[in-house]
Formats: sequence, C-alpha cells, structure tokens
Amino acid sequence: MAAALLHPRLADCRKLFLRNYEVFINIGVHEFEKRGEQRVIINVELFVPLANSTPVDDKLREVLDYDFMRSTIADRMNQGHVHLQETLCDDISKTMLAHPLVRAVRVSTEKPDAYPDCDAVGVEVFRIKEESA
Repeated sequence: MAAALLHPRLADCRKLFLRNYEVFINIGVHEFEKRGEQRVIINVELFVPLANSTPVDDKLREVLDYDFMRSTIADRMNQGHVHLQETLCDDISKTMLAHPLVRAVRVSTEKPDAYPDCDAVGVEVFRIKEESA
C-alpha cells in the first residue's frame, strides 16, 4: 500500500487526514454482531492538488473542510448495518473520491475488540481518480 502513495499523480498534492476516529457501528456477519454495535477505528487520508488547496486569503472556503471526512462517515453509518469492513471501506472511499477536489483517498477500518489476542483486525483501501482526457 505504501508504494501507491509514491504514485507520480500525488506529487503535487496535499494530504489531509482523519486519524483514529472511533465510532460505534452495527457491523459484522455473525448473529451476535448483528445484535449490537462494535467499536471501529477509521482512518482517512485525502490527497488534494495543491492548486486546489493552497489558501491565499486564509479562508476555509479555499480548502477542503475536514468536516467532509466526518460527515461522510456519519452518512454511511446512518445507512444501517454493514456486514463487511471491506464494504464499509469501499463505500466511504467511493463517496470521498467523488468530491471534485479529491484526487486520491486511503481509508482503513479496524475492529480492535474482535479478538482478545491481537490489537485489531481490519481492512485498508487506496483509490486514485482516473486521469481526465
């Protein structure tokens, strides 16, 4: 995954991030998981071209607001139960990548309470927009 971050189309980008965002969501395929919420840690990295994110007047309207990351996650959580972390990552990354300022996105989710003998189990996805013709 780290090699993807060396992609030449990201060289002129600024990275915005949301780290270790802890949410409680109804997620899982097992019956016991469907009866309640689980703690999930979400990490997001957005890559935005410097040309579209370098403020001149020090105004929020000149950049991508961090609230976009949190609201995208909240919107997905409000859609109800999700079986797989893969689906959750894909849904979040697809919505974030659709933003006109975002060139690439990396999203990871982890369930820290899934097993007692490890820190967490999780999924990560990286997506980059196709170049415009």
